[in-house]
Amino acid sequence: MNNHLRTALQLAAEGLPVLPLRKGKVPFANCRACLYTSCGGRPHMKTPGPCTCPAPCHGWAAATTDSAVINSPAWARAWRAAAAVAYHPGGAGFTVVDCDNADAIAWARETLPATRTVPTTRGEHWLYLGMMPSANGVRPGVDIKSTMAYARWLGSGTGTMAALPDVVRALTAAKPAAPVPVRVPAPAGGGVCRHRTPAYLERGITMAEQRITEARSAVHATVYRTFLAVLSTHGRCGCLADTHVARLFTAAQTKGESPRHCTDAWNNARTTLGL
Repeated sequence: MNNHLRTALQLAAEGLPVLPLRKGKVPFANCRACLYTSCGGRPHMKTPGPCTCPAPCHGWAAATTDSAVINSPAWARAWRAAAAVAYHPGGAGFTVVDCDNADAIAWARETLPATRTVPTTRGEHWLYLGMMPSANGVRPGVDIKSTMAYARWLGSGTGTMAALPDVVRALTAAKPAAPVPVRVPAPAGGGVCRHRTPAYLERGITMAEQRITEARSAVHATVYRTFLAVLSTHGRCGCLADTHVARLFTAAQTKGESPRHCTDAWNNARTTLGL
């Protein structure tokens, strides 16, 4: 039994729905049978249920506390290739405030009530009892992970988990209107990134939004192909920011795609490109 599987079983026994993550901290891609389906809940449902596929498909919707599923042959390949264990916070009845940098941590310490905290690679997870809708970029360096989302397991942390405060709930209604500045670091190897001109990236995202918006049929396929095109051009240089991804997801949801389908299509495109 590998360490990730052992950890997953321990967490599941404590009531925490778990799933494997591959390299890059992303879920395993959907299997062929589940690609572009509504497995795990119909698109119009606000809270789709667990994925019914025997493989660990559909990101957060695959999370489970069932040891038989976690130990099943269908999950065995994923555990052997897994880079980390993730869990579904909303499925366990709590919320993670993901503070991704020192400034975000400073804000949390000044603004939020004390609760259990878990160190991350670049910041901290602040855990609160209670569920709420998940959202990225609610303020600079801060994401909310609760329902219909997953978080990487990084240990139990320290402190006692407090009740989810109103100040956190209010964050999803107080997203900053101004876009986050585009960060365009040079690619590995010291080459010149052709996307350093913001206009180049902006044209690409605008064209992608237009392609999705103008789709009259085969919306699923159009969204996937558009995500694939964006990632093939802009996905390897660090040019894409959360605001760009949010624009693409918004365009897709306007055409009737669910947030989960957007996430699935994005993850599948990343997998296809080896990102």
